[in-house]
Amino acid sequence: MPQTKPVIAIVNVVASATIDQKLDLVDITKKFPDVEYHPEQFPGAVFRLKNPKTATLLFSSGKMVCTGAKSQELAETAVSNVVKILRKGKIKIKKDAVVSIQNIVSSINLGGKVNLEQAARTLPRSMYEPEQFPGLIHRMLDPKTVILIFASGKLVCVGAKLEKEIHRSVHQIHSLLEEKDLMVYD
Repeated sequence: MPQTKPVIAIVNVVASATIDQKLDLVDITKKFPDVEYHPEQFPGAVFRLKNPKTATLLFSSGKMVCTGAKSQELAETAVSNVVKILRKGKIKIKKDAVVSIQNIVSSINLGGKVNLEQAARTLPRSMYEPEQFPGLIHRMLDPKTVILIFASGKLVCVGAKLEKEIHRSVHQIHSLLEEKDLMVYD
């Protein structure tokens, strides 16, 4: 049984969405002056919301990418709000957006330190090159996530598509670190 309970915080949810129709980004920027659009630098327009605090990239293809949400629900709400606001501004959108989660990023505190040198020799599918990057990169197979492990006992988990995958990944790596005697508690 692990000696501590990991503290998990979701820091970013990346969602893609589509409305299945073309968007006129120039028209959108005329009707919404706060929308940033610099086609010579990037093909998408940036639609920022204060609540939930997100940035949604709009592409002329009708595809969208929403970043900055702190949960799956907030990502879906943000995309839905962007579509509502566009409709209110007389941008014709026939269908509601179909949203799918692409990546959930979370930070974790294990409450103890990790012996990275030993972990690099012990954990399969791990890479540790301290001259390049201060954390150990561990690739999990199931769920398919990547966990960055730092000596401080802090982790970053990326690649999950569901919140429960983060919890499974963290539980697995924490148990493995304990089992292999790689955790140090003060």
